[in-house]
Amino acid sequence: MPPDSSSAAVPVSGSAPESLTSPPPGLIALFIAFAKMSLAGFGGVLVFARRGIVEQHRWMTADEFNETFALCHFLPGPNIVNLSVVFGARFRGLAGGIAAFTGLIGPPVVIVTILGVLYAHFGQVDALRRILAGVSCAAVGLLVSVVFRMMMPLVKRRDLVALVVMVAVFIAIGLARLPLPAVLLVAIPLSLAITLVARRRAAA
Repeated sequence: MPPDSSSAAVPVSGSAPESLTSPPPGLIALFIAFAKMSLAGFGGVLVFARRGIVEQHRWMTADEFNETFALCHFLPGPNIVNLSVVFGARFRGLAGGIAAFTGLIGPPVVIVTILGVLYAHFGQVDALRRILAGVSCAAVGLLVSVVFRMMMPLVKRRDLVALVVMVAVFIAIGLARLPLPAVLLVAIPLSLAITLVARRRAAA
C-alpha cells in the first residue's frame, strides 16, 4: 500500500546514522586501511582504528566494534593486532586476516627499524627527548578520547548495568591494582550472565 511503503522508505527521525554499514572491504582495501591506521597511530592505533572502521569506512557499527574489540582484549597478544586479524578474517577469511595484519605491522616495522638506528646515534639530544615527551602526552589524550567514544553506545542506550561493570573493572585494575587475570575471571562470567538475562527479558 502506498502509505505504508512511503513511510518505510523514510528514515525514522532520530535514528543513529552509525547503524548504517558499508559493503565488506576487499583484500587490498583491508591492507591499505590498516596500513594507514598504523602509520597515523603514533602512541597507539586504537583511536585511528575505530575512526577508520566505524566513522570513515562504516564497515562496523559502534556496538559491533566494541564487541569485537572486547573479544580481542581477552585473547592473548596485543589487542590491536588481534583486532586486525579478527576483523580481516570476519570479512575475507584467512586471506583477509593476513592482509589486515600485514598492513598493520609491515609499515611500522620498517619505520621503527629506521628510527631505532637514528635513536641509537641521537638519543641523548635534549630536543629529541622533549619531542618524545610531547608525543606521549598527545597519545594519552587520544586514548582518553577514544575511551569516551566507545562508551557512548552504552550511554545512549542508558545501559546502567554495563556502565557499572565497566567502572568496577576500571577501579579494580586501574586503582586497586588487582591482577588482571583475577579481575577477568570475575568480570567475564558476570558480563555474560547480565547479557543473557537482559536478552531473555527482551524476548519475553
